[in-house]
Amino acid sequence: MSLNRILITGAAGFIGFHLAKRLLEEGKTVIGIDNFSSYYDPSLKEARAAMLLKYGCFTLERVDISDRTVMPEIFRKHTPEAVVNLAAQAGVRYSLKNPHSYVDTNLVGFVNILEGCRHNGVKHLVFASSSSVYGANTKMPFSVHHNVDHPVSLYAATKKANELMAHSYAHLYGLPCTGLRFFTVYGPWGRPDMALFLFTRAILEGRPIDVFNYGRMKRDFTYIDDIVEGVVRVIQRIPTGNYNWSGDNPDPSSSYAPYRIYNIGNNNPVELMRYIEVLEETLGIKAQKNLLPLQAGDVPATYADVEDLERDVGFKPATPLEVGIPRFVQWFREYYKI
Repeated sequence: MSLNRILITGAAGFIGFHLAKRLLEEGKTVIGIDNFSSYYDPSLKEARAAMLLKYGCFTLERVDISDRTVMPEIFRKHTPEAVVNLAAQAGVRYSLKNPHSYVDTNLVGFVNILEGCRHNGVKHLVFASSSSVYGANTKMPFSVHHNVDHPVSLYAATKKANELMAHSYAHLYGLPCTGLRFFTVYGPWGRPDMALFLFTRAILEGRPIDVFNYGRMKRDFTYIDDIVEGVVRVIQRIPTGNYNWSGDNPDPSSSYAPYRIYNIGNNNPVELMRYIEVLEETLGIKAQKNLLPLQAGDVPATYADVEDLERDVGFKPATPLEVGIPRFVQWFREYYKI
C-alpha cells in the first residue's frame, strides 16, 4: 500500500520544506501546516513556502498545531493518509529562556496531532524526535535500544514525552507511529539559530564565532538530503507489533503495539573544530574563535547507531561534511546575494 496524501506540520521549516519538496516531486499530494512563528526570521519561512506553492499538489494551512479548535477541521477537510509531524519549538538553549512555548507546541500541539490521526483514519504517523533525548547517556554510539530517561533540557524532555504519548496511542487505538531521532541536521535553507548558519554569517561579516566547550564537542552532523531520504522511506513502512517484544525485558525501540523508533544520523561523529575547518576552507577565510564553556542543556558528544534504520528501510546517511558544507555555503551566498 502506497501512502499518497501526506500532511506535514512545520512545512515551511527547514526539514519540512525539503521533505515536502521531495514528496511533491514524486507526485504526492502534500498538505502543509505552519504557523510561521517568529522564533527565527519568518521571511526565510515565507521564501520556502513560496517555492512549495508553485506545485499544484501543495496546499498550505497557516495554523498553529496547538490550536485545539482548528486542528480537527484541518484533518476532516484534508483526510491525510499519513502525517509527518515536524512542527516543534526547536532549540536546546531557547528552552532555558522560554519553557512555555515548548509545552504549547511540543506537548499540546502533539496531542492535537495524535487526536487528529486517531479520529480520521490516518494510516501512519511519523514524528520528529531528537538525538537530544539521549541526554546524560555516555555509551556510544547512541542506540534506540538504550534507555533514555535522563534528559538534560526541557526540549529533550518534550521530545521523549512525544515518544511516550505516541506509544500510548499505538497501544490504545492501534495507531501506527514511528518516531525519528534526528542528529544535528544541516544544509541549504537551514535554520538561522544553528551553528553552521551562525558561523557562516559571522565569518563573512568579520565577527568572532562562539565555540562552546572550548571546541571539545563532537556531533553526528547529518546532511538534509540524507534526513529526507530516511523519512521518505519510513513513511511507506507502516510499523506492526513486534511479536518478540517482552514486558520482562522491554526494548524501548519497538513494542507489541504498532510502534517504532529509529535514529537518523551520519553514524560518524566529527570534532567541532574540524567542522569549522571545513567551513573556513570553503569560505577561504579564517574564523576568529571565542572559546567558551559548555552551555547548560548541551551535551559534549552525539553519535548515532543506525543499524535498525539500515536493516528496516535499506538506507543509512553518508554525506560527508566536505560535500554538505560547500552546498550550504553556495546556497547562503546566493540567497543573501553575498
